[in-house]
Amino acid sequence: MADTSEKGVVRVESLAKHYGPKVAVQNVSLQLKAGEIVGLLGPNGAGKTTTFYMVVGLIPATAGKVFLDGRNITDLPMWQRAQSGLGYLPQEASIFRKLSVWDNVMAVVETLGLPGREAQARTAQQLADLGLERLARQPAFTLSGGERRRLEIAR
Repeated sequence: MADTSEKGVVRVESLAKHYGPKVAVQNVSLQLKAGEIVGLLGPNGAGKTTTFYMVVGLIPATAGKVFLDGRNITDLPMWQRAQSGLGYLPQEASIFRKLSVWDNVMAVVETLGLPGREAQARTAQQLADLGLERLARQPAFTLSGGERRRLEIAR
């Protein structure tokens, strides 16, 4: 059972990534609490992106462990980590351009397996939380850069 004091905590212990003999990341440990804003700083090739990719499950770690809410998620695939509440918002746009704002959020909410009304309510709440409800029927490709970013966060 996960420790309730770790609710909303991402903890990384001794994370490493090797590509053959090349060491991309070595012995990274960190702890992120819900609501914290954290940045990884370093020169190109320092392993910042690789570290994020390992945490969210986009690539496997060579060594180390990743915990979410006190639960070891190291061996979970990316989609299961996402269902557990761990997300990654890449720099590149990731919206479905031909769908409406509403349908963009609903497409992701539907993966949660919620009953129809609950999925509708969750979608409406996500849009309201990010100030996008007035844009719900608008095609996503018409959004400004800031609106598009908020849509990505809502998803």
